[in-house]
Amino acid sequence: MTSLARLSPYRWSDRLWGWIGPVAVAVLAFVLRIWNVGYPNKFVFDETYYAKDAWSLLQHGYVQDYTDKADAQILKGDLSGVFTGEPSWIVHPDGGKWLIAIGEHFFGFDSFGWRISGVVIGALTVLVLARLVRRMTGSTFIGCLAGLLLTVDGMHFVMSRLSLLDIFLTFWIVCGVACLDADRDWIRARLDRYHALRPWQLAAGLCLGMACATKWSGVYVLAAFGLTCVVWEVLARMRNPRTAMHHGWVRTTLRVGVPAFASIVLLAGVVYLVSWTGFLVHHEAYEARFGRGYGDYSKPWGAYVDRPSSGFLGETWDALRSLWHFHVMTFDFHTKEIVNAEPHPYQSHPGGWLLQWRPVGADAQFDLPKTTQCGQAPGSTCIREILILGNPVIWWSGAVALLGSIGAWIITRRWVWGVPLIGVAACWLPWFLSTDRPIFSFYAVTIVPFTIIAISLVANALLRARSTPRQTYAVGLVIGLYVLAAVVAFCYFHPIWTDTLMPYDEWRDRMWLTRWI
Repeated sequence: MTSLARLSPYRWSDRLWGWIGPVAVAVLAFVLRIWNVGYPNKFVFDETYYAKDAWSLLQHGYVQDYTDKADAQILKGDLSGVFTGEPSWIVHPDGGKWLIAIGEHFFGFDSFGWRISGVVIGALTVLVLARLVRRMTGSTFIGCLAGLLLTVDGMHFVMSRLSLLDIFLTFWIVCGVACLDADRDWIRARLDRYHALRPWQLAAGLCLGMACATKWSGVYVLAAFGLTCVVWEVLARMRNPRTAMHHGWVRTTLRVGVPAFASIVLLAGVVYLVSWTGFLVHHEAYEARFGRGYGDYSKPWGAYVDRPSSGFLGETWDALRSLWHFHVMTFDFHTKEIVNAEPHPYQSHPGGWLLQWRPVGADAQFDLPKTTQCGQAPGSTCIREILILGNPVIWWSGAVALLGSIGAWIITRRWVWGVPLIGVAACWLPWFLSTDRPIFSFYAVTIVPFTIIAISLVANALLRARSTPRQTYAVGLVIGLYVLAAVVAFCYFHPIWTDTLMPYDEWRDRMWLTRWI
C-alpha cells in the first residue's frame, strides 16, 4: 500500500500526460499531412514505381511489369490491361510497398490511395519519436518538443505526403531504436540474472527487420544499434558490483551478445525473408524471365531453372536459390550498372545533406499559361512546386546540436548523447561509399529524427542547468523563440512543399540558396 501511495497521484498524472501530449502532437502532424494530399493527381517523382508495384502486389501477390502507357491509363481510372504478365525487376524489397498497398486497398488506386499510408506512418513516427525522447529525458515537455519539430520539418512533411519508401524506412528505424531504448530500461531493473528472451529486443528485431525489408540501407542501423545495445548491457553489468565479480568481460559479452544476436539480427533476417514471400511463391515466373540470363546479366542461375527439383523441399530449395541469384543481380545493379547512369539534375553529395545544400524538386510546373492568376505582379508568372527541402531552422541548428552532442558525450559519458550520433552515423556515413552514382538528399529523411533528438537533448540540458528564476525565464524564452522560428519557417515554406499555386516572385524569394533552384 505504501508503494502504491507513492505512485499516486503525480506518477499516474505524469504517465497520462506522457501519452496525451505525444498523441496530440501526432494528431496535429496527421491533420497537416492529410490536407489536400491527393493533389496533384498524378505520379510524382518515383511514385510511378512504388505506387504501381504496391497495386501489383495486391492484384497478383508479386510485382509485374506495366505497359508503356500505364501511367496515363491509370490516371484516367482505366485499370484494364495495364499489366504485362511478366515479373518486374524490383530493386527494393516489398516491405514498404505492402504498406502502400494497404492504403490502395482501402481507398483505391488513385493519388489519395497510394499516399495515405505515408501520411499515417509519418504521423505515427512523430508519436514514437516523442515517446522515445520522453523516455530518454524523463520530460513529457521535451518529448512533445521533439514531436513538434518533426511535425514541422519540411523533408519529413513532404516525404509523408508522397508514395516513396523512405518514410516507411524512417518509421521502422525510429521504432527499432525506441524498442532498444525501452529494453535498456527493462534489463537494468533485472541485472540479477541473464534473460535470453527479452520482449523489447524481439520487438526491435521485428522493427529493424521491417526496415531492412523496406530498403537495404536499414542493415546499417541494425548493425549499429545491435552492437550498441550489447555494449549498454555489458557496461551496466560490469559496473554492477553484484554481477561484475562473478563474470569477466569475455564471458559477460558472450552471455549478452549471443541472445541479442538471435533476438535482433536473426529475427530481423526472418522478417526480411518473409517480406519476399511473393517472390518465393512465384519463383517460377522469375526464373522464366531472369534465370537464363537477362540483358547485361547473361550468367544463368543454374541448371535447376530447366530441370526443377522434385518434391516440396526441392521446390523450396529452388525458390531460395533463385532469391539469392536475384539478390546478386540486384546488388550488381546498385553497385555497377547504376554507376554508369546519366547524371541527375537533383543528385547531391552526402557531404551537404545536413545543411540541405541541394534539395530535390519532386514536381514543378513553370510553364503554366500566362492567363493563370495567382495574384502575381504585372509581367510576372505563376508557379507550382514540390521541393523536398528540410526546414532550415531545424536542419541548420540540428547540425550545431550534433556537434554539441559530440562534446557532451565525451565530457559526460552519458549514453543518451550517443543515440543521435550513432543514428546519424548509421543513416548518413554509408552514403559516402556511393558517391559514384546518383544519390539524393531526401535519403536523409532517416537522419532528421536523430538530429531532432540532439536538439531536444540540448534543450533538456539547458532546462536542467537553470538554478534561478531569471535563468528559467531566459531558457524558456530561448526555447520558445526557437519553436516559434521553426513554426514560422514551416508556414513560410509550406507553399513550395505542397504544390501551391503562387507568384514567381514569391517562389524566388524562398530560394535562399542558388543550389535550391
